[in-house]
Amino acid sequence: MSEFSKREEPTGVPGRYWHVVEEGSKIFCDLCPRACVLKDGDRGFCFVRKNVGGQMMLTTYGLSTGFCVDPIEKKPLNHFLPGSSVLSFGTAGCNLGCQFCQNWSISKSRETELLSENATPEDIAKAALRLGCSSVAFTYNDPVIWAEYAIDAAKACHQVGIKAVAVTAGYITPEARPEFYSVMDAANVDLKAFTERFYQKLTLSALAPVLDTLKWLKHESDVWFEITNLMIPGENDSFEEIEQMCDWIVTNLGEYVPIHFTAFHPDYRLINTPGTPHETLIRAREQALKAGIKYAYVGNVHDVERQNTYCPNCAKLLIERDWYELGSYSIKDGCCKFCKVPIAGVFEKNKGNWGRKRMPVILEGGNAAPRYPGLL
Repeated sequence: MSEFSKREEPTGVPGRYWHVVEEGSKIFCDLCPRACVLKDGDRGFCFVRKNVGGQMMLTTYGLSTGFCVDPIEKKPLNHFLPGSSVLSFGTAGCNLGCQFCQNWSISKSRETELLSENATPEDIAKAALRLGCSSVAFTYNDPVIWAEYAIDAAKACHQVGIKAVAVTAGYITPEARPEFYSVMDAANVDLKAFTERFYQKLTLSALAPVLDTLKWLKHESDVWFEITNLMIPGENDSFEEIEQMCDWIVTNLGEYVPIHFTAFHPDYRLINTPGTPHETLIRAREQALKAGIKYAYVGNVHDVERQNTYCPNCAKLLIERDWYELGSYSIKDGCCKFCKVPIAGVFEKNKGNWGRKRMPVILEGGNAAPRYPGLL
């Protein structure tokens, strides 16, 4: 039984990753590089971690803004159990302040207890199993800020054979990183740009800790991870910046880490910024391939050719994608069916058949059912 299931008040559960400062009058959050110092009653920048009587509390443990079954490619993960379904959920709050957030109604929420659904880690694992999902994704807002809940949910999922996926900005401290990622099977890390100026101006955070997380994932963990770069016109889409980013990836992470260049759509506080031209995504992908990256994709646009996976050795089509719908599939035993070269990723014997469906679900204990069954 999880700690959440035993509590009676919606005040959260004791959090980890903190220490006392100033002779006990304040506490210091050690979870993310923002390094919030909180006096009694204060909440961190993320809003979900709070000093209650000199102790850190995670106020959103066991609370979700909703559940949905998605294709794994939507995370996006193209090399992790292709075609499979994933049970996705998030909570509220965020430790970044992105001016272009496309989940701002969740990440900026200040009414967590009023807007959320209850679900224990065991409930989530049982629901994923019942729904036939191969994995559970901690997404919509960054799971780093609710690490204790994500860790417990991942452990519960592993007990029933379900894998765990973190969709994250990678903004986490070296102290908290090992425990968080020790239970994650895969991650998509949002590398929002490749300049400190962008991170400080448009995310209210810093680039360096994200790069440290990426290097740690590659060299200190067994987590399969892919990178997403949301391209915002005039902010992070210059030829020079993409070239520098791709060169850094090849040098520090190797040439086999997939990268997804995705289109920005005006939202939140950047509603007057135009959407990303398709040509910008095409150019970025070409730059990545030229730099030596073997798996580069475009996203948030319809572009079958550039969303497919090709063998880096013989160039044959391996995984055909039309949005999130898979067509031909030519990976056998983790290798190209044609030339037998290993393909980086985590692959089952057969592709999944979930397709492009998006199915919101209701959780009631370990039970789960489509929220709108008539739409299936």
